[in-house]
Amino acid sequence: MFIMADAFLPFAFPSITDAEIQEVVASLKSGWLTTGPKVQKFEELLRAYTGAPHALCLNSATAGLHVALLALDLQPGDEVITSAMTFIATYNTIEQAGGRVVPVDIDPKTYNLDVNLLERAITPKTRALVPVHFTGVPVDLDPLYALAKKYNLRVVEDAAQAIGTCYKGKKLGSFGDTIVFSFHPNKNITSGEGGCVITFDEALAQKIKVLRFHGIDRDAWNRFSKSGSQEYDVIRPGFKYNMLDLEAAIGIHQLPRLEEFIQQRTQLAQRYMDAFADCPAIQLPQVPTFTHEHSWHLFTVQVKPEIAKLTRNEFMQAMKEHNIGTGLHYQAPFLYSYYRQKYNFSTQQFPHAAQLGECIVSLPLYPSLKTHDQDRVIMAMRTILA
Repeated sequence: MFIMADAFLPFAFPSITDAEIQEVVASLKSGWLTTGPKVQKFEELLRAYTGAPHALCLNSATAGLHVALLALDLQPGDEVITSAMTFIATYNTIEQAGGRVVPVDIDPKTYNLDVNLLERAITPKTRALVPVHFTGVPVDLDPLYALAKKYNLRVVEDAAQAIGTCYKGKKLGSFGDTIVFSFHPNKNITSGEGGCVITFDEALAQKIKVLRFHGIDRDAWNRFSKSGSQEYDVIRPGFKYNMLDLEAAIGIHQLPRLEEFIQQRTQLAQRYMDAFADCPAIQLPQVPTFTHEHSWHLFTVQVKPEIAKLTRNEFMQAMKEHNIGTGLHYQAPFLYSYYRQKYNFSTQQFPHAAQLGECIVSLPLYPSLKTHDQDRVIMAMRTILA
């Protein structure tokens, strides 16, 4: 019988240093806790990192997707194509922006939207494409943007899991239309919570600025600073989606460490790949054949129940009994009650995504994961899957 001797090992853990802590303390002492100079600085760093003209921070990537889609001014019946495998926020924000969700099945090797199936999903009602860079693997963007140009479609990349990912030598966010990053605590960099919209469209950027803070025509920093005026206009209904200086205080020290974090994640991912290369009970992640750099937000495997003799959920429970956390990323979102009932979606329409949603599980992966703790994961899995 297995006896637990080690502390619980989470599947994700943020890498925070004294620099972030002291920056937060400085914000607390300054009295400026909400959106202010540190958000401005974080946006400047993000513009410098991507080379894009507009980097707009918000309180989450979900908020970023929402306002980016709202800024497209979707009309009733407008369709937005996205992946059949993603976190539910992708679908929810399309719905909340007034669009109709049109999933496309995934490539079973990369788990990303299968670009080869994309054109057949486009109709006269299609307005936008929302590719999802799943686990930090880039979608094949060249043919996707070619289709967007051919059919005059907007592209909003859900890159919540992919800051630091490179596609054919270029960082995501350094090219394209509109790209959304996440800074959730389990992402490659964090601001506690938070997200960012990168865009190359001046008009879209101005709409997002208005939408992220109540529809007011100027930023809080411009209103409450010494040179600002507290008079303002509301030019459309907006939201309370602004990032706090307390959050940006963390982010401005995380972004310069991103490449270091990705290097550490890559090394840990390779250790998993080596450890389970001969394990028939799981399917290891595969990568695209085109040139890219994986940011390894998640290390996901598929449990093969016919060989492992247990389901994904049973595997996750067994790992808990070994005091090890895992993540479920994700169940197929088109099978949730709201979307299944509204659109009559079924597993037969998107078989690869449906199958993946039954078997996928994320293993512990974060920069501060120690080798001996990763060995705990590997040994526990070998015991469970033997």
